[in-house]
Amino acid sequence: MEDFKNVAPLQDFDWDAFEKGNPEGDMSREQLEKAYDSTLNKVADDEVVMGKVIAINKREVIVNIGYKSDGIIPLNEFRYDPDLKVGDEVEVYIENTENKKGELLLSHRKARVSRSWDRVNEALESEEIVKGYIKCRTKGGMIVDVFGIEAFLPGSQIDVKPIRDYDVFVGKTMEFKVIKINQEYRNVVVSHKALIEEELEQQKKEIISKLEKGQVLEGTVKNITSYGVFIDLGGVDGLIHITDLSWGRVSNPKEIVDLDQKINVVILDFDDEKKRIALGLKQLTPHPWDSLDPDFKVGDIVKGKVVVMADYGAFIEIAPGVEGLIHVSEMSWSQHLRSAQDFINVGDEVEAVILTLDRSERKMSLGIKQLKQDPWESIDEKYTVGSKHTATVRNFTNFGIFVEIEEGVDGLIHISDLSWTKKVKHPSEFTTIGAPIGVVVLEIDKENRRLSLGHKQLEENPWDTYETIYNVDSIHEGVITELMDKGAVISLAEGVEGFATPKHLVKEDGSQAQQNETLQFKVIEFNKDSKRIILSHSRIFEDIAKAEAKAEKKAARKASAKKEKEEPVIQNQAASTTLGDIDALAALKEQLDGDKK
Repeated sequence: MEDFKNVAPLQDFDWDAFEKGNPEGDMSREQLEKAYDSTLNKVADDEVVMGKVIAINKREVIVNIGYKSDGIIPLNEFRYDPDLKVGDEVEVYIENTENKKGELLLSHRKARVSRSWDRVNEALESEEIVKGYIKCRTKGGMIVDVFGIEAFLPGSQIDVKPIRDYDVFVGKTMEFKVIKINQEYRNVVVSHKALIEEELEQQKKEIISKLEKGQVLEGTVKNITSYGVFIDLGGVDGLIHITDLSWGRVSNPKEIVDLDQKINVVILDFDDEKKRIALGLKQLTPHPWDSLDPDFKVGDIVKGKVVVMADYGAFIEIAPGVEGLIHVSEMSWSQHLRSAQDFINVGDEVEAVILTLDRSERKMSLGIKQLKQDPWESIDEKYTVGSKHTATVRNFTNFGIFVEIEEGVDGLIHISDLSWTKKVKHPSEFTTIGAPIGVVVLEIDKENRRLSLGHKQLEENPWDTYETIYNVDSIHEGVITELMDKGAVISLAEGVEGFATPKHLVKEDGSQAQQNETLQFKVIEFNKDSKRIILSHSRIFEDIAKAEAKAEKKAARKASAKKEKEEPVIQNQAASTTLGDIDALAALKEQLDGDKK
């Protein structure tokens, strides 16, 4: 009723005519309509005018433009403006002043579109903040309704932090800044991030002005990388390097913090412009070395986990942030060079003895071989000279083989102690690395922790027997197994080898003996100490020729004496003796001739 308190009655209203049932009085209907129309706004189709919202329901908005009837506009045309209320002034486009039903047809969307391009350009120039309705997702971002124009909102311009779920923004009305317009294609790009950055910039300046080293602040985990964690300090970002997350070793920062987690951090450092801020998390807790058990001392046994491996050793974590190094030389009593990976691996739980402890330098060295008895303390008892054992080949050198009888007990087999008969040029011809080999202890060098070992001593020296077989001038069959410029290696029976120089390899017909050829050889030198047998093939027929020549001379002398004395009996006897002297040589020559044929 309050709307009618101040309404005054018409001064010239004809109350008599009204009582007689003729309210128009003396005026005709045409005059009345003309008078009524003069009180209304003059509007036309396709015109944009301002109107006032007079009612809102769930589906429609009723707008009065001062025309004879009110217009109805669907509510969804105002979805960009959820705060719309009765009394608000809005732009409307007159589609039809009177349709078949006599209704006034209005459109807010078309009114916005007709003026939107000008307004968008104005918003870009004036940096005006505009409202927009996010209609849907699209490739790389979102589609936003701004003044009825479909603008593009890039995903990177939604917020200052990375967006993991775009769908939560669909259907929302937000404030934006127009940041780019392509006039040719009428493309509009908007940003919500720009508004946030302006606000954050102010906060950032305020925060940076108050930063001090050692200051503790609360921040939010913004991003996690392989090298560290970025913390949002309220508009200012700082980095906790992976080494400053924990006193212990960290392989992945996700083991320590979670995304969006709120944590306290300490400012370690920043550049002059305070654009790069180094933060620390572990510095908020005491260093583990400071709280290490004060009773720990050299010689104590500790337990820990292998956290890092290197060729030279392994780092053992005995408490978070407290590590000790086991050098590879402290892993085994063996002097044989090996890698730390041969003994332990990352993740292994081990026991070790504290060898050195420096609390001021925060360093500790450990050993695991000390948990076992040093085998060299009782070496004289276990590995007496002359005792026989089985060892493992560990390494080769030009002069011998390094073997390991047991962990920590190494020895050398000299190349000359590998075989009584075979000439070994390199140990790799005799055995392979990792293979077992029988040994005899020849000598103990306790000071240098090394045994002198032999392999051939497992058998009797066959040269004692060879001495009786291969005496000088004895003849044997052999095979040329290796032919060189300086001579040939000849394989004889019993596996023994001899050597012949080129001049002793000449055959009776003048040709040179060839590899793999089987011939008769005469021993011309035998040396037991140096295990050397010198052979000759040519000496055989040379000696036969010499014997025959000698026999002929002897026979000639006897024949001459016989002729002088003319004593037939003596002559026959002399001839018989001469032939008998060369019987053995003649038989050998006959054998050689047969072989040659």
